[in-house]
Amino acid sequence: MRHMINFPETEVRILKYWKKNKVFEKLRKKNKNNKRWSFLDGPITANNSMGVHHAWGRTYKDIFQRYFAMRGFDERFQNGFDCQGLWVEVEVEKELGFKTKKDIEEYGIAKFIEKCKERVRKFSKIQTDQSIRLGQWMDWDDSYYTMSDENNYAIWHFLKKCWKDGNLYKGRDSVPWCPRCGTAISQHEILTEEYKFIAHESIYFKLPILGGEFKGAKFLAWTTTPWTIPANVALAVNPDLQYGLFDFNGEKLILLKSLANKILGNGYAPIRSFWGKQLAGLKYRAPFDELERVEIARKENPNTFHSVVLEKERFQNWKERKIISY
Repeated sequence: MRHMINFPETEVRILKYWKKNKVFEKLRKKNKNNKRWSFLDGPITANNSMGVHHAWGRTYKDIFQRYFAMRGFDERFQNGFDCQGLWVEVEVEKELGFKTKKDIEEYGIAKFIEKCKERVRKFSKIQTDQSIRLGQWMDWDDSYYTMSDENNYAIWHFLKKCWKDGNLYKGRDSVPWCPRCGTAISQHEILTEEYKFIAHESIYFKLPILGGEFKGAKFLAWTTTPWTIPANVALAVNPDLQYGLFDFNGEKLILLKSLANKILGNGYAPIRSFWGKQLAGLKYRAPFDELERVEIARKENPNTFHSVVLEKERFQNWKERKIISY
């Protein structure tokens, strides 16, 4: 009868042998003061027990470090735990039965932070035990935690240096936002936390130009918020982008040159192109000018009402980089 190997028992026996004979400690002592090989562990989030995907990743890390250790390199074998972020906070909110960010404020932010730290301490211990059982070699007593004062002070020190060296700049960017959590969310959180991109319908509409060299043409405007059109007072264009005048089925339309093919398809003919700043001050007629309230607004602001304005430009020198804020 063929003898079957009991792999779980064999693994436990090897782990006990390593621990009893201090095999890992002997390896580090043997390679001490040799040429360094630096491995920086991308920290696992200490939020729940390890999943299979965590085990895969840790196995790869272990292979790399063992390979270089066998070649005699001196390594620090430092494990890391990610202790911050929405993942930890959301799980603590579930434990406490919270539904909104307001619940956190009523509970007490300091108390809530401590609850998050408790969760991190609990699951970092569980993950450490799981990693040891997996057979991973690390200096587990020297693991780093992103919530530590040392880590946070190091980050602020680095940011201070970047600021002094002129490598920080202030600008604006569009980021995904979670209305429930009241905070920005990362691409990774979107992909793994069941957030979904939803496509909303939008509309294009025409604004006849009332005077100037483009009289008779129409702006082709776009919006995802059509309910704001009755309250429209101006049309913003980017002064540094190229716009075009196009013939589309007998109509003359002005829109961003780079989007003409995408929006108009094949049924258009280009007439001319120009910079957005050349459109400044043009007047146009809007779809709801006959409404009484719109007429009142026009009389109150005769010089600026339904005019083309240039998007605000903000320039900040950062290694000769120009930042335009929209």
